[in-house]
Amino acid sequence: MKLVILTKSTFFVEEDKILAALFDEGLDCLHLYKPGSSPMYSERLLSLLPRSCHNKITVHEHFYLKSEYGLAGIHIDDFSSAVPSGYKGKISMNCSDISKLKETKKQSHYVFLKNIFDCIEFPEQKSSFSMQELETAAQLGLIDKKVYAMGGMTYDNIRLARDFGFGGVVICGDLWNRFDIHSQVDFKNILNHFERLRKAVE
Repeated sequence: MKLVILTKSTFFVEEDKILAALFDEGLDCLHLYKPGSSPMYSERLLSLLPRSCHNKITVHEHFYLKSEYGLAGIHIDDFSSAVPSGYKGKISMNCSDISKLKETKKQSHYVFLKNIFDCIEFPEQKSSFSMQELETAAQLGLIDKKVYAMGGMTYDNIRLARDFGFGGVVICGDLWNRFDIHSQVDFKNILNHFERLRKAVE
């Protein structure tokens, strides 16, 4: 299974150091997700990271950053949004409707099936599916190696995602909740948990 780390939705002081350390520990797929933020902050974060990491980063907004920094690809958060005109390269997309999963897979390299469980970072985003709906989607072959489980994903439910046939998991709150951006400097807990997550998806 693929392990994808989604950034915290806001920028914070130690972020570049933590991300660089995660790349050193074997992170190979980071999604830069900072909704509604100014592009200059994303540029600053990317410029602080080693250039060798850039081709492991996918950007959710400000798609020009893909070519400017040699990033891995772009991610479309809203299925109804158009791919930028003339864009050539890797595309991934969100999908929160199983009936649209087949169509979404055709248009992207991989898909985040969103809101499997209640979101940790955004508690107002609730689970979109019953276990029965996921089982049926798995039986129909709609969930496969191109579909990654997103929303409330934690170390404890990685095995469930594997059993449903997901090709990967998207981790956000389960990792970032282990670091207080306002008071902590030591991010050992994040690195230790990342190692647990990495082993769980192997």
